[in-house]
Amino acid sequence: MSDNDGKKTLGVRGGGPRAGNVKQSFSHGRTKNVVVETKRKRVVVPKPGASGKSASGGSIGDPSKRPAGITDAEMERRLKAVQAAQARASEEAAARAAEEKAREEERERRREEAEQKAREEKEREEALKAKAEEEERQKREAEEAAKRAAAQAAAPAPQEDNARAPKQAPRGGAGGGGGGAADRPGRNDNRNNDRDDRGGRGKGRDDGRRSGKLTLNQALTGGEGGRQKSMAAMKRKQERARQKAMGGPVQREKVVRDVQVPEAIMVGELANRMAERVGDVVKALMQMGMMVTQNQTIDADTAELIIEEFGHNMIRVSDSDVEDVIKEVEDKEEDLKPRAPVITIMGHVDHGKTSLLDAIRNAKVVAGEAGGITQHIGAYQVVTDGGQTLTFLDTPGHAAFTSMRARGAQVTDIVVLVVAADDSVMPQTIEAINHAKAAGVPMIVAINKVDKPAADANKVRTELLQHEVIVEQMSGEVQDVEVSAHTGQGLDELLDAIALQAEILELKANPDRAAQGAVIEAQLDVGRGPVATVLVQSGTLRQGDVFVVGEQYGKVRALVNDKGERVKEAGPSVPVEVLGLNGTPEAGDVLNVTETEAQAREIAEYREKAAKDKRAAAGAATTLEQLMQKAKEDENVTEMPILVKADVQGSAEAIVQAMEKIGNDEVRVRVLHAGVGAITESDVGLAEASGSPVFGFNVRANAPARNAANQKGVEIRYYSVIYDLVDDVKAAASGWLSAEIREKFIGYANIKEVFKVTGVGKVAGCLVTEGVARRSAGVRLLRDDVVIHEGTLKTLKRFKDEVAEVISGQECGMAFENYDDIRPGDVIEIFEREEIERTL
Repeated sequence: MSDNDGKKTLGVRGGGPRAGNVKQSFSHGRTKNVVVETKRKRVVVPKPGASGKSASGGSIGDPSKRPAGITDAEMERRLKAVQAAQARASEEAAARAAEEKAREEERERRREEAEQKAREEKEREEALKAKAEEEERQKREAEEAAKRAAAQAAAPAPQEDNARAPKQAPRGGAGGGGGGAADRPGRNDNRNNDRDDRGGRGKGRDDGRRSGKLTLNQALTGGEGGRQKSMAAMKRKQERARQKAMGGPVQREKVVRDVQVPEAIMVGELANRMAERVGDVVKALMQMGMMVTQNQTIDADTAELIIEEFGHNMIRVSDSDVEDVIKEVEDKEEDLKPRAPVITIMGHVDHGKTSLLDAIRNAKVVAGEAGGITQHIGAYQVVTDGGQTLTFLDTPGHAAFTSMRARGAQVTDIVVLVVAADDSVMPQTIEAINHAKAAGVPMIVAINKVDKPAADANKVRTELLQHEVIVEQMSGEVQDVEVSAHTGQGLDELLDAIALQAEILELKANPDRAAQGAVIEAQLDVGRGPVATVLVQSGTLRQGDVFVVGEQYGKVRALVNDKGERVKEAGPSVPVEVLGLNGTPEAGDVLNVTETEAQAREIAEYREKAAKDKRAAAGAATTLEQLMQKAKEDENVTEMPILVKADVQGSAEAIVQAMEKIGNDEVRVRVLHAGVGAITESDVGLAEASGSPVFGFNVRANAPARNAANQKGVEIRYYSVIYDLVDDVKAAASGWLSAEIREKFIGYANIKEVFKVTGVGKVAGCLVTEGVARRSAGVRLLRDDVVIHEGTLKTLKRFKDEVAEVISGQECGMAFENYDDIRPGDVIEIFEREEIERTL
């Protein structure tokens, strides 16, 4: 903004140094008088010739020739400024001249380079042209020689005359000149004619070669405006010409190939494997009566007929042969090296498994679990005081995690069975014993909580006998150690027992081979994508390895150990988190390293297709009668649909299994979708369409999903403990059950007499013998202890008044609704119905 701000500047009329009054106006009619004084500025204009004279030094000391009002100092400053400007101008001119000279030299150099390049190109072109002409001449001479030889063989005498005639013709043409001197020009003319003939033939021929100078435009545009033939095309053309000159086309020798054919193959792929033209294969199929295109699929039998017709050998292969890439190699004894044992801690819920491992690791693992309950399989490595490395798997003890615990037993070497001394053997303890026996691994019993007053270790040992677990104190072979996770008692003895058991097993693996491992847990991380916790069983898994795991494949982008540190490789018995999968695998899948990514993708696609076909076959295996029977059975069954999203694959699987167990003949829970990762907008859309709630286990809904849920009225519930989720679903499913109706007998009445009342019908005169008779209650009419009618009362009177109830020992009148067949001596049974809520 300017200093004036849109207002006029103050000033007075007239020139000269004088004062004046100015009237200044403001808003709302206000004014103000101000005094303004103006002075004229003195402007000194030097004469045109002053600078030149001063430069020569003549005007500094001559005040008469100097412009008025300029002092000597001012004049000297001006002269210096002029001299500096002149010096600057001369320097700039010199710099411009040097720059122009450098540019000219650069242009000259480029021009010379271009000319040199053009000369070299021209020489190369001329050399190529000369070589081509020489080849053409030699070929032509060879053809003429062949023709002459053929002609001489056919007619020797005429050929001789014809050969003699051309030699005499030049002499006749030179006529009159005579002598050797005249003969020489004749020969020169003959050579010139031959050269002209060659030139004419060169111009007239059309053999696809380029003639004349190669210009820059031709080189850039690719010749005379058309597309140049490839080197392969030129070679084929020369080969055809050579065969033609040799006396007809020569058939190439047929190459017989071994063609691998799966159960079904595309026509184009079959032609590719036979190295035959697709058009020829399609033509052969059409001759067999099959109208197909190159993108259609044919079966192996048809492919066999085609392969035999083209003269190749067929090798039948199966789709499952892609799995042959994963070779089960038997390791040599000298390649095996000792490895750390994998120990799985099992036992009943809240018996102190994680606390025991926590005491061993000296880290607070249990604090991170919701409600102090382990929700996932945790994998940790511990180094003992003796320097031995142990790998621990901490499996959950709750009944819902049976499948996870089973996976823990499959990859383990030693099972540590934790039993609380104050609680003894429980259902999940028995389950853990069965898993260990099924896996065929040795067991060590850790009797925990021995520091508690109610602890009884001998009771635990005795109860274990019932399940065929005989500890050493009971003269058995199973080691048992009394420990306390709280006080640290017996931990060293437990580690010694584990080390002893591992020494007996002599565990070895080959680290110098392609890695193989088992997925303990898998989850979809928001920032890192699909992440799998893998326990390497043999070989070494390195960063950059390509692998296939179940129906997924990938390349190891990063490896993270149990301490959260990034590592470059993981050897046998080392648990690591693997990043770089294309999807979330199932917990329990086997990881195998492959040589190429194409092999891994092919195996994963085959497994995915096989799993899909298996599911489809399982669905299609039922007959129509079975479907009708199932529909009839499900007619009275109410389904409660739910959606489940969990943080890891194992938790989602455990929740789905728990949901399948909820229900009875009337109502059951149906899991529409169970997945890993955050609750998304598509989950909310599915929940709205099916009218189901969404249950999130250790996950949350993202912002779009929350907004969509609020708009569509979809309920989202979050849980971090599996018990709470199961209990809430049970309670919700119980609400779908129809209430149970129970009858409560409240009284009996005997009919003494029957009266006919106008407008009412038959009325029974009764005596209440037991309990109470109420008008709102239900009644049954019994005759000879047989129910002949059940219904409601139309009226209940005592004397002439309508009453609500009549107690025992009193008389009353009763009339039934829509029923008149009542007789003296009948008994009326009075009862009430009450609804009782049912639960699952």
